[in-house]
Amino acid sequence: MKSTSPKSTAATPHAIQAARAARAERAERAERVEREDMVMFINACFACSGQREFYSDARGQSVSIDFLHQYILGNYRRLYARALAAGINHFNKAQVIVNLLASGKDTAPAQRREEGDLIYAALCALPTQRGYRVLEALRERRVNNRRARAITRRYLAERQRAGKLEFEALKYRGKLRAAATHVHARLPSELGAFLFRGWKTRSFTTPLYERYRQAHFSKQALYELPYTIAEGFAAKHRIPRDEFLAGIAAQMTQTEKLRLQRAGQREDVRVPVELGRVGLTRLASYLVSLPVAERTRQREVLEAAARSAAARALGRTPRTLGRVAAILDHSYSTSGSSEKRRRPLAVAWAVSQLLRAAAREYLPVWTPGTPGAPGELAPGHEGAAAPRVFDELLVTAHGQTDLATPLLAALEWGAELVILVSDGHENDPPLGAAEIARVFRKRLDPEQRVSIIHVNPVFDAENYAPRALGPALPTVGLRDAEDLLTMLGFARFADGSAPLAELEAYLETRVLQLLRRGARAAEPGADPDADPDADADAAPDTDAAPDADAAPDADAAPDADAASDSAADATDPEAR
Repeated sequence: MKSTSPKSTAATPHAIQAARAARAERAERAERVEREDMVMFINACFACSGQREFYSDARGQSVSIDFLHQYILGNYRRLYARALAAGINHFNKAQVIVNLLASGKDTAPAQRREEGDLIYAALCALPTQRGYRVLEALRERRVNNRRARAITRRYLAERQRAGKLEFEALKYRGKLRAAATHVHARLPSELGAFLFRGWKTRSFTTPLYERYRQAHFSKQALYELPYTIAEGFAAKHRIPRDEFLAGIAAQMTQTEKLRLQRAGQREDVRVPVELGRVGLTRLASYLVSLPVAERTRQREVLEAAARSAAARALGRTPRTLGRVAAILDHSYSTSGSSEKRRRPLAVAWAVSQLLRAAAREYLPVWTPGTPGAPGELAPGHEGAAAPRVFDELLVTAHGQTDLATPLLAALEWGAELVILVSDGHENDPPLGAAEIARVFRKRLDPEQRVSIIHVNPVFDAENYAPRALGPALPTVGLRDAEDLLTMLGFARFADGSAPLAELEAYLETRVLQLLRRGARAAEPGADPDADPDADADAAPDTDAAPDADAAPDADAAPDADAASDSAADATDPEAR
């Protein structure tokens, strides 16, 4: 039989080239998808707080952001952990910490070490009440692996080293007790007795604990306790509200005093507050809640406080801007929701104050509204240089959203940087600003000499991101005005021009900065709560509130396992 040789299976040069091109295309597509996913996630974490917004309810916000967390955690775990250093808000930072500690069994050792360092640094950077909420969430989700226990013990040991634990045992008694029980942490004898037996102990040597015990029987003792703790005792002893506010004012924090201004007026009690020490966004929230007549009466005080707060915010993120125009939305939708009253309006007002302090030349242009409202031209004048009837102090939320007219004015003025602060719902006319930006980019500024950035303080649950105005306007989320200058550095990724490698390098740099700050905070004598705006993300009426267990008579029997492990476990290598 005649033998035949098999046909040659060698690929032709053309086939090899085509295969390489296909692989390169797939790799490029995968890189683009990863970059877009991470930008969308980080942007969402800048703005979303899981609370009701003007156009969406809290349930939709929660479902949307939870899906994003699980999607990014499952597909890009390393970048998910590094998002802790990207400047995301406290709400999402806490979720990232809990999700990382609840998973990661098969994570590589080198990655686990970086994760541990990031988790601990981010946990310490959170406001105290949010830090304890993280520990509470770990307990609720039954996360009790070795790394979670070690990080919790290390966190509690650091709070004790800084001298914070005694006060926190009083204000966050239930959460601290639950965390100590969950990780079997050993506590100092009197602290343990206070957490688990409370005021039923005959006496305490720690003055704060002893005043708490006495306050169950003595009206006078409650005035030496923190306001949120004393409030429960005032109700128990049936002390009139005006008498209580007058007596407890010296024990209030600046945030508590600010929150109780209206209550003090109703009770005809003056609660003094130093507005110059209040953070910029919190000051803005307070200002827009005041009646216009009250703002006019306090004009000098409010303007001085705004200058002081803007200077402090600029000092923490030093940056000098050139010729800047801000387009600021004060339409009716900026009135926010029942959970975030006038929050978008407050952020817009605070952004304006910060830009005024940071820019060499600054033009604020508010969306047109009723005659004489901010942004309206003075009667008898025309053109961008015309004087304007402009009084930011009196701004209120009303009217439609016209971003096109202010954008034209800003571009005609010759701004080098234009920042639009809006929730993205433009309706007068719809898509007007987006079309102006598209034509401007295509016909007048193809080299992009003028930067136009849309800053959105509202998360759009349906789109899993802050609502964009159009493809020619890169959109970044913003929770607090103090973070604006940091967000401007992230804006180059929002327009899709920067590659994934640049995003990874940006996150790596931010990680090193976070870890260095964490190392400095851990040095002897350092205050872990030194950030003056650490509670800027706290909800006005809930975050600063004490545990229900801190109220009178809220005691529980001790857990037998609460003291089973040594405090030396706080230095467990798994905590790193």
